[in-house]
Amino acid sequence: MEVTYINVSGHWKHLYRAVDRDGDTVDFLLIPNRDKAAARRFLEAAIDLRDLPENITIDKSGANTAAIESVEADVCIDIPMCQSKYHNNIVEQDHRAVKRITRPMLGFKLLWSARIVIAGIETMHMIKQGQIDRPDGLTMSAANQLYRVAA
Repeated sequence: MEVTYINVSGHWKHLYRAVDRDGDTVDFLLIPNRDKAAARRFLEAAIDLRDLPENITIDKSGANTAAIESVEADVCIDIPMCQSKYHNNIVEQDHRAVKRITRPMLGFKLLWSARIVIAGIETMHMIKQGQIDRPDGLTMSAANQLYRVAA
C-alpha cells in the first residue's frame, strides 16, 4: 500500500494504490486528504476486493499505520505490518505507469476528471499486465479487452 501525488488545480492530491506481491493492482483511490479516515476507507475497499492480506508493506506514514491498526481492532485479527521503503519497491515501480502518462499532462483542473482519467490509465495498465480476466484460450487485443470491460 503506497501513496503518490497527482497535481489537480495546482494542488497535490493523494493517489492511494495497493499492489499484491505479484505486482497486480488491487485497488486505487484519488482523494484530496491524506489522513487516517482516507487511509482506512482505501484499506477497507481493497480488503473488500480481496481477502484480508497476510501482511501489509507500507511507508512510514502515520495515517496508514493508524488505519491498519483500527481495521485490526475492528476485525480482531493481527495483520503483520512492514514499514520499509525498500520492501515497498513493487508499488513504487508500479507508480511509473500512472506518472508516465500524467506528468506530460501538467496536472488536472478538476478532481472528478482526474479520477476518471486515472481510472482509465489504471484499467489500461491492468489490461497490459494481463490482470483482466478473459475466457480460457481466448486471445484478445487491449482494445477488445477495454471494450469488454466497459460494456
